[in-house]
Amino acid sequence: MSRFAGKTALVTGASSGMGAATARLLAEGGARVFCAQRGASVHEDIRADFADSKAPEMVIDHIRKKAGALDILINNAGVMREGTVEETTEEDWHLQLQVNLTAPFLLTRYAMPLLKSGSGAIVNVGSIEGLGNNPRHPAYGASKAGLHGLTRAVAVDHGPDGVRCNAVAPGWIDTPLNEDFIQSMPDPKAFRAEIGGIHPIRRTGAPEEVAQLICWLASDDASFVTGQVWTIDGGRMAQLSLP
Repeated sequence: MSRFAGKTALVTGASSGMGAATARLLAEGGARVFCAQRGASVHEDIRADFADSKAPEMVIDHIRKKAGALDILINNAGVMREGTVEETTEEDWHLQLQVNLTAPFLLTRYAMPLLKSGSGAIVNVGSIEGLGNNPRHPAYGASKAGLHGLTRAVAVDHGPDGVRCNAVAPGWIDTPLNEDFIQSMPDPKAFRAEIGGIHPIRRTGAPEEVAQLICWLASDDASFVTGQVWTIDGGRMAQLSLP
């Protein structure tokens, strides 16, 4: 029997990368999958821009009317703008906090009555930048650290309701965004090798590898796992720089 048979799932930001891979694995496991993002996916689409504070309620309302249930919530949609604290505008700050932190909070809030009706599972897609920081990412790092904190809070408050909440903290994953960044370098091949070399495993990660972890956390196989942030970064955070 498929491990997600009879379950309804929502994946945000599922048009490409980790979100698309997660939605595909959930569907292959038997789940009915709704995907919410600005672009299209191959599953049941809900067009939503999470920069709009009204989008989370609209998305959950749509699922309530169409499916009447929600068992799995994957908060994956995110945005990043570069700049030091001096360079970051209030507009860019608020955009990243809204999409990366406030939207997951609101989606969780509106979805909770549905999740509490069964054995609900939430997986938030954080980042290793919620644990450390790359240069010029103050808002992004703050939003992901906040998402990790929200994960623990939801796990503590709603464990008694039968709802589990975990997060994954990916490192460098070969998403379209990162691929575009690599191709913008003067020597993409050399840069790719350099990025791979900062990982003990000597390569970057694939979206499908993160999706496997997300789906395990969303499944009944992880029924005693909650309130945790799972780093998936090829060992990058474990490796100290040379003295």
